[in-house]
Amino acid sequence: MKKKRNKWKIAGFSLLGIIILIIAGFGYEYYKIQPKNHFTTVPVVSSGKAKINSSTSETVKVKDPEFNILLIGSDERKGQKVGHSDSMMLVHVDLTNHQYDAISIPRDTRVYLDGYGYTKLTSVQYIMQATKGAQKGVEEAVKAVVELTGVPINYYVETNYGGFQAMVDAVDGIEMNVPFGVKLTHPWYSENKNKVINAGTHSFDGKMVAEVVHERYSLASGEYGRQKLQEEALKGIAKKALSPNNITNLPSLVKSIPDFIIATNMSTQDMLSLGLAAKDFAPEIQLEYHQIPGVGKRMYDDILKANNYQLVIDQEKIKKLVTKNF
Repeated sequence: MKKKRNKWKIAGFSLLGIIILIIAGFGYEYYKIQPKNHFTTVPVVSSGKAKINSSTSETVKVKDPEFNILLIGSDERKGQKVGHSDSMMLVHVDLTNHQYDAISIPRDTRVYLDGYGYTKLTSVQYIMQATKGAQKGVEEAVKAVVELTGVPINYYVETNYGGFQAMVDAVDGIEMNVPFGVKLTHPWYSENKNKVINAGTHSFDGKMVAEVVHERYSLASGEYGRQKLQEEALKGIAKKALSPNNITNLPSLVKSIPDFIIATNMSTQDMLSLGLAAKDFAPEIQLEYHQIPGVGKRMYDDILKANNYQLVIDQEKIKKLVTKNF
């Protein structure tokens, strides 16, 4: 009888030991993803050379976590392997002060692409994907933004409209402020053709958010209006995903990332740590949003071998904006 009790005693201690090790391991992992512990070094794109997602990527030590993320929205559709950079937003993240500065970069901005000449920013990713593959496409798109703004980019995240829809559905819909009336002239879904969304706050599922942030032709300010809609959608997603009620669901949300992210150099731990840092996100207080003004002109596109509409950005204005906020 004593032997039997001893066996159970040994088994009990062994089980307890395993539980302690699991808890200790979880505690250590949780410690590691705390923003101040996790973001001690970050990758960097320097001198306009994209070294993203590579074993030779440069890293830089950061004492007070600050870094830059480029968000890329592609028009790549399901089953396709190429797409244009349809929207781009550069975000400066200051985790010490819990402040975020975002700059939308117009898709039609005139840029220079090595080996090809002058073209629109939106075409850089497309032409490089078509000729040199998906990874080269995103690298060149990032490089073009670095050269345009002078801001080193540490992380990039690329999605498409289908992914945007999946992202909203993953958080079970969002509340989105629509700052002005929107008429859906070029919807993804035919049943929404010419549907009008009035200004105000709306409860949207992923399908409708994807429709709204895609529209630009009916807007008085065109692309700049669409940028504002995209800003409001991202604010809605962030508020919902990072609300106190949802913060415990972050790990499962991160696991579903392959459903809506095409490409990124952020690891799962990077995303979890950023999510923990941004919990209780209050965009009206913590986010400052900017747009880059420019002059629209019909200019020669060296890739298309024809004139088209391009936006010429004032470099001095970019410099002032970046110096002040980045």
